[in-house]
Amino acid sequence: MTGKYKGYMGQYLDIDLSTGRVEKFDMSDTEKEHYIGNKGIASKLLYDNLLSGCAPLGEDNILILNTGPLTGSGAPTSARFNIAAKSPLTGCIGTSNCGGNFGIYLKRAGYDGVLLRGKAQKPSLVEINEDTVRITAAGDLWGLDTEKTQAELKQWPGRAVIGPAGENQVLFASVTSNERVAGRTGLGAVMGSKNVKAVLARGQKKIPIADPKAFKACCKAWAKMLRDHPTTGQTLPKYGTASLVNLTNASYTLATRNFVAGRFEQAASISGEYMAEKYLVKNSGCTFCPIHCGRVVKHQGQKIKGPEFETLGLIGSNLGIGDLERIIELNYKADLLGLDTITFGSVIGFATELCQRGFLDWGLEFGKAEKLPQLMEDIAHRRGRGAELAEGVKRMADRYGGHEFAIHSKGLELAAYEPRGAVGHGLGYATANRGGCHLNGGYTIYYEAVGPLSVDPLSEKAKPALVVFNQNAFDAISACGCCLLTSYAVIPKEVVNLNLFWPIPELISEVIKFSRHVLDHQLKLLPWALPIHIQLIPQTRLVSTLTGMNMNLGTFLEAGDRIFNTDRMFNMKHGIDPKADSLPYRLTHVAQRPDLPKSKVHLQKMLPDYYKVRGWDEYGIPTMEKLNSLNIQPMKV
Repeated sequence: MTGKYKGYMGQYLDIDLSTGRVEKFDMSDTEKEHYIGNKGIASKLLYDNLLSGCAPLGEDNILILNTGPLTGSGAPTSARFNIAAKSPLTGCIGTSNCGGNFGIYLKRAGYDGVLLRGKAQKPSLVEINEDTVRITAAGDLWGLDTEKTQAELKQWPGRAVIGPAGENQVLFASVTSNERVAGRTGLGAVMGSKNVKAVLARGQKKIPIADPKAFKACCKAWAKMLRDHPTTGQTLPKYGTASLVNLTNASYTLATRNFVAGRFEQAASISGEYMAEKYLVKNSGCTFCPIHCGRVVKHQGQKIKGPEFETLGLIGSNLGIGDLERIIELNYKADLLGLDTITFGSVIGFATELCQRGFLDWGLEFGKAEKLPQLMEDIAHRRGRGAELAEGVKRMADRYGGHEFAIHSKGLELAAYEPRGAVGHGLGYATANRGGCHLNGGYTIYYEAVGPLSVDPLSEKAKPALVVFNQNAFDAISACGCCLLTSYAVIPKEVVNLNLFWPIPELISEVIKFSRHVLDHQLKLLPWALPIHIQLIPQTRLVSTLTGMNMNLGTFLEAGDRIFNTDRMFNMKHGIDPKADSLPYRLTHVAQRPDLPKSKVHLQKMLPDYYKVRGWDEYGIPTMEKLNSLNIQPMKV
């Protein structure tokens, strides 16, 4: 191990698949302080190493699978690893965070991450067994689905595999580890373009800990907090993320029929409550997770993984489908084939509206699911019409028209939250670096529509500053190697348990809106003004006791700001114009509810304030002063 910080294994693998060359390197202590790990370190590596003009599915793209310091440490929810590359779907920074066991065993093999360059000459496996690293033939595994592939490789506890969709370079192909999926931005296609069927890891190395006693105490306290919290200790274990179906439906934020509406008349029949009553066998969770939000459901005599909220929204309400049995079937099939269910549901929704409006004659109808299983197979194998759908919503709109109702931002399809019912969330979609992402966008919907507090969901006040704060916090949390669902506990259980009656919610909303006067200057205060730890963001103390790093709330949020700005600079380096901070016409100009003209995302009202809070110029470009303050080097083409 090199460097002074514990928690890291002290080396990365750099593998050239074209030549078989294997080298090792480590990140500097300063880079660990600045970027922490996981998506942060991956962003730094991609920004520094990828030339502008690099083809996402070409040999020059680099696929990175890496971990954070908390990954595999035993901390709550610390089974997370990150996959990153230039996205073939968007051309932007492509990242996806995943559970499963791959990250744990990559660290036990002695590595913080692995870089894959070039392209293997034939379908291959990358095998990492401590000091032995091999590229071997995939043989008969090529063509198998993700479940059969992992069954054939069960001797490897750490597995990251692709299915047929990745092999055929579908632009929204996913990567699977155990039953968890890195779904977004098409990184399975990048893996397939490199002729890699699976990356495998095992080992018995121990993660070094700077202060074992203090770290153990922090882990114990955080696990208790998560178990005691109403959301992470009760709602999520009982109903999973599917609990959001009824909440979003009530708040007009459930994507319905290609985002033409925010409410679905059959929402109750696809909800987490209905799933628990009719289909749930048990809940499940990733290693080290006290929440256990995963669903195991019964389907045609099998016990399989159940759908999460995004799938219920995009394949359910977004397609007008209220049949939970069919959604369970499609979710399972998508996982086997290695397809992102968010983009799948969105591209089918768009194609259905194209049919409805007479742009296409493919016979697709909202509420009709009979053709979808075969269409999913055709997409994964790029057959017939499936080959066109495999390109995603933006390219479908380029081919057939309908840009005003093509629901994406920067080429990435939006998640299942309809932003005209939560305008800050809409700003997050538009400014997220990887495209229309609810997580990279900051997930302010929790404060606007589905959480225990509500900051006037149709008001623009305070939203730019709130979005910036959440985007930075989420990037920092992801960099640590733990799950973003833990952020639900940022609102204390005492507040969640309050039975708030008028005028208390309105007063709280006004207080939060007034907080913009502080949050507008948040990035000028970091890190010197916040040399503290707070119980509601426990990652700072966990990272400190694990690594020995001087991490506090200020340096933690500054790291998130640095990661976000590095991603922004990556996008600019690769030709993404800041004008791409946009949403389709339907969401910005058409009121969701005709009787409520405010029910649309007034994006152009919020962007100038957002840019100002970020320290960017009026065009959305980070200033030299901003880059210098974060020690980010200007781009090299």
